[in-house]
Amino acid sequence: MRPRALTPLRRLAAVRPTGRGGALLGAGAVLAAMGVVLDLPDLVGLGAAGILVVGAAWASLAGQHLDSGRGALDVTRTVDPHPVVAGRPATTSLTVAVRHRTGVAFERLARLRLSEQAAHELAGATGIRARVRSAPDRIDVTYELAPVRRGRWGLGPVLTTRTDVFGLVRTTQPLGGTTRVAVWPRTSALAVRAPALGDVDRAATGARLSATDDTVLREYVAGDDPRRVHWAASARQGHLMVRADEGAGFRPVTVLLDRALLAPAADDRPGARPPSHQVVEDGEWAVSLAASVAISFLEAGHPTRLVATTSAPERTEHTSGARAGRTRLLDATVDLVGAGGEAVQALTRTVRAVRADRSQSEITVAVIGPQDQGGRHALASLGADGVCWAVLVEPRGTGMRHDVDPTADALRSAGWRVATCPPGTDPVLAWSALTERVA
Repeated sequence: MRPRALTPLRRLAAVRPTGRGGALLGAGAVLAAMGVVLDLPDLVGLGAAGILVVGAAWASLAGQHLDSGRGALDVTRTVDPHPVVAGRPATTSLTVAVRHRTGVAFERLARLRLSEQAAHELAGATGIRARVRSAPDRIDVTYELAPVRRGRWGLGPVLTTRTDVFGLVRTTQPLGGTTRVAVWPRTSALAVRAPALGDVDRAATGARLSATDDTVLREYVAGDDPRRVHWAASARQGHLMVRADEGAGFRPVTVLLDRALLAPAADDRPGARPPSHQVVEDGEWAVSLAASVAISFLEAGHPTRLVATTSAPERTEHTSGARAGRTRLLDATVDLVGAGGEAVQALTRTVRAVRADRSQSEITVAVIGPQDQGGRHALASLGADGVCWAVLVEPRGTGMRHDVDPTADALRSAGWRVATCPPGTDPVLAWSALTERVA
């Protein structure tokens, strides 16, 4: 994204005199005034010359375009890794280089001071500490990002501060574009091979014995049979790999996320109050828990999809493959926001779409808040079609707390396995409470 170009008037207003320029302006004004009082034309001319020099420098600096002409400068910015993960550092490399090897470009770059702009969600509490390396034709800046929250946040444009040749005036202007950095939620590895699920490696119906040529390799996850470790592949990859039967009929998994648990989208209207920090953090925890469940099932070999409630549900395909599937699942969480007043309608419509699209042997894991009668009825209808588990999040306030027990009872009566937990619970503990609970 390119920054909006400054108008000539705004560029002129952005120029400020330096200490040297201010002194020259003051001296020129004093000399001109004294010349007028004493009727000394030469003194008036000398004072006016000083003022004109500063004015010429002012106009010259305001009229320069950093990204065009013979002295044009280019900005490139890379983030590694990208997308980044909340709570994990990422390295950003920023380069400001001359476009054409001309004296004007070299002189302009030599007088340039840079300041990178970053959203607070990317810079973290400590801000940005950069390492700068300069060369005649480029300036290289390297710094660490400390993303603290899932989302899509802005990085840039670069703010440049430069002075004229004589150091009389300075100006600050943006240069380059804005990089939108996607931040994935942090995830935890969960032991999805729970005894309560039974043999989740095979579908409940239609499973067949696999032939030797159906064997594929995948990364080892907790609970795999050590006898299936493929030692030759493990030595090549540098981590444990196990044999998985491609035709073994892994059950598909749907992870359902209730967007009522998330903070609503930011309201840009004047005077609008942003959601509280606690509401935002609770929503991020819910996304992290749902993503952890989805990724853990995916890496265990199950075709998996993550479905967030919406008033206009669309068909969501299951994804497979630890690397490509992980990217697809986590990308789907980046832009999620709360459902607001449409939460109940979004849940009922999404559940209806999931039920119409799911297979008989499919596993459904829901991360939901307390539901009213309509929401409970919609979720209960899924219980007759397959394995259904739910992490029921207890609200912090008293508004929906009275619906916690009725929601849990209704789901259990419909065949769901339910565990309740407060927001902020370690995902591993929340999952353990669900898998170890006696239905």
